[in-house]
Amino acid sequence: MTKAITATLTQTCICVISAILVLNPTNTRLSGQIFDLSNATISDINEAFDEGTLTSERLVELYLARIEAYENKGPRLNALITLNKNALEIARALDAERRTEGPRSLLHGIPVVLKDNVDTQDMATTAGSILLKGSIPPNDAFIVTKLRGAGAIILGKTNMSEFASGVTISSIDGPMLNPHDLNRTPSGSSGGTGVAIAASFSQLGIGTDTGGSVRGPSSSNGIAGLKPTHGLISRDGIVPLALSFDMAGPMARHIFDVAAMLSVMTGVDPNDPATEKSSGVLDIDYTKYLDPSALDGARIGVARDFLGYDTEVDWIIEASLEAMRNAGATIIDVRYPNWLLEAKAEFYTTIRWREFKYQIENYLATLDSKYPKTLEEMVQRSQKILASPEEGERTNPTRWSLFQQELSSGSLQDYDYLAMANHGMPLVREVLRGLIVQKELDAIVYPTSPRPPGPLGENRGSSSPDPAISATNLANLSGFPDLIVPAGFTSNGLPVGISFFGLPFSEPNLLGLGYSFEQITKARRNPIHTPPLQGEKIP
Repeated sequence: MTKAITATLTQTCICVISAILVLNPTNTRLSGQIFDLSNATISDINEAFDEGTLTSERLVELYLARIEAYENKGPRLNALITLNKNALEIARALDAERRTEGPRSLLHGIPVVLKDNVDTQDMATTAGSILLKGSIPPNDAFIVTKLRGAGAIILGKTNMSEFASGVTISSIDGPMLNPHDLNRTPSGSSGGTGVAIAASFSQLGIGTDTGGSVRGPSSSNGIAGLKPTHGLISRDGIVPLALSFDMAGPMARHIFDVAAMLSVMTGVDPNDPATEKSSGVLDIDYTKYLDPSALDGARIGVARDFLGYDTEVDWIIEASLEAMRNAGATIIDVRYPNWLLEAKAEFYTTIRWREFKYQIENYLATLDSKYPKTLEEMVQRSQKILASPEEGERTNPTRWSLFQQELSSGSLQDYDYLAMANHGMPLVREVLRGLIVQKELDAIVYPTSPRPPGPLGENRGSSSPDPAISATNLANLSGFPDLIVPAGFTSNGLPVGISFFGLPFSEPNLLGLGYSFEQITKARRNPIHTPPLQGEKIP
């Protein structure tokens, strides 16, 4: 755990923990309904705000107490790099604003954690790397501006795979631990956000996804997450990995919260031309599509190519399909072309490695002069770090060796890059679009990971030498949206997620289907290593 978090919390939590045990500090009349913090949706919290039985300040206190118990002590999950030292002050101001002017949105006074590759002008943004230690960006990312404008509280920055690739550790703060099983991976690269949301360190979280980095941690930590359609959310102010694929995505314990967060994150941004694609099709209220009966009459394809790798995962997916049938859905088996399954990893790497080489330099140019300005300089500086320089920091040879591969990968003018960008990606899009349209499908479902979370430290990402069998990078190659919903648990308590994959800008449909499935199955549960604390029941 970094010194920044410890310093922030030492004084705060001593006086907070006793205060949060009081269930009704305002002495208002309690309603008959009481809910647990981890089970509460944003809708529940807003009802408590309206009833006067909860304030934003107290909500932040509850989350800080959990961070003290399970991040600074207990299992020490290492989900967070930095906490916002002004979070309580901001919460108090938002409470006052609510009383005098009313809430700005459903997110008014709600804590959000951000993956540490999303720029914040008041907190460092390191991308999980000691090469960017202490770097304060000149501006907030576009989506951070939107979240703050909606009244959300940026509670802190989460740990991540360094520069969003490689093993699930950062050189600035070490590995993240899965709260369901401390010896299993939380997956990456948005592992810290996945852990923080599963462990109820915050109500909401933001991850980024280039090949599955929102969806893997959502599945491995047993939460919901969305990789939106490419262009629905601005990438401005996010440390790039490959802009052809990069998208930020909301992560939460509940589909309602994913929809509510997405509602305030969309918007055409002049600093990100890709968002022009969303003009006329984006929405500002995705919660209105959350229909518990959405599966009734739906046509759901199941991607059989990603079953058959683990008996227990397969059983959970088959049980999920049966639940959908019982809800009125028609299930249709689909198969992807063999050439696509065999070629997708090379399509992905050809674009991903080259784009990082050039696009990271555009981001580095916005930073203070003491930070590296080129990938070549990043390689040179990493080669001089042969021992962990400070407590909590460590070397990361797996990611740093990937720097060298990215550096030598070629240019954006190479024939193979141009072939993939100009022909390969459109080919993938049209094949997947044709499959969905011809079979008249509302979505294709598949196990987000065909196997349970692997051992801690295993590198099975889309750019690894031995990538895991997964369909996730097809959503990046195509730019199509992909929603993750908890589906169940293996016999040894490991989460399994199911993906709902659809056509571009079909988020309303996917969220409706995912919400219906969530309400039918109610498969999410709290991690065994982060149980509820006393005082977390909210009237």
